[in-house]
Amino acid sequence: MEHTERILNILKERNIVPNHVATAIGISDSLFSKWRAKPTSKVSSDILVAIADYLDCSVDYLLGRTEDPELK
Repeated sequence: MEHTERILNILKERNIVPNHVATAIGISDSLFSKWRAKPTSKVSSDILVAIADYLDCSVDYLLGRTEDPELK
């Protein structure tokens, strides 16, 4: 599973509106639209870290390096 798919799945599972995340971390709403259209889109490391912080999960989880979303 691509990291963008993980992000979108977490948002769906937690009923989080993507534009709330975008506003909170300072990215455009259209970025989430791009991810929905093409889940293999690249995400810069600084945005990935900001999303992980917002979602209170590890970057390793978003990258698929672990199945444990908990921060260690």
